[in-house]
Amino acid sequence: MATSAKVRRILDTLGEMFPDAHCELHHSNPFELTIAVLLSAQCTDETVNKVTANLFQKYKRPEDYLAVPLEELEQDIRRIGLYRNKAKNIQKLCRIVIDQYGGEVPSKHEQLTELPGVGRKTANVVVSNAFGVPAIAVDTHVERVSKRLGLADEEDSVLEVEKKLMRKVPRDEWTLTHHRLIFFGRYHCKAQSPQCEICPLLDMCKFGKKRMKTAPSRKTGK
Repeated sequence: MATSAKVRRILDTLGEMFPDAHCELHHSNPFELTIAVLLSAQCTDETVNKVTANLFQKYKRPEDYLAVPLEELEQDIRRIGLYRNKAKNIQKLCRIVIDQYGGEVPSKHEQLTELPGVGRKTANVVVSNAFGVPAIAVDTHVERVSKRLGLADEEDSVLEVEKKLMRKVPRDEWTLTHHRLIFFGRYHCKAQSPQCEICPLLDMCKFGKKRMKTAPSRKTGK
């Protein structure tokens, strides 16, 4: 279990490495962010941004998504994984947003998670980035890095990882830590090719130390 001193070192190191970490999904309002995060499930932010560049030009409001046949919306997002299911959820979500919330995405976490296609992670991203409510969304990067650095246990579920991070990280640093953990996992501590050899946190990473120890040594010629 990570001590408070270790947690502080991790947070400070991440801050030094990625001081400008931020949400990389392009959006201009809470509604667009909700759609973008919904689309990002099992899909890269890069692909989502390519699709939404045109999507957000065509669809400005919830009403716009309901004004076209489902098949047309499916074609507009066909480059996204699970696009048929996501298109259905988008239209269902838009109907609820119009009927229950006056066309505006709700700002409460519990209201967001009741929307089709919006799970706990999506709701955390929306409340923190669109409404300024501290939250930690645990995606694949956050989960992997948290377990490698000992902020969570290997067998922990996504929810358990989130709860442990919320206990260890100061509340006013939740959102920023979420972004920095993602950047650390996306650009440094990658799933298949982590940069252990230059990692400033290697000494507290069991995974990294084991990987470096078992890595084949490079023989130099005489």
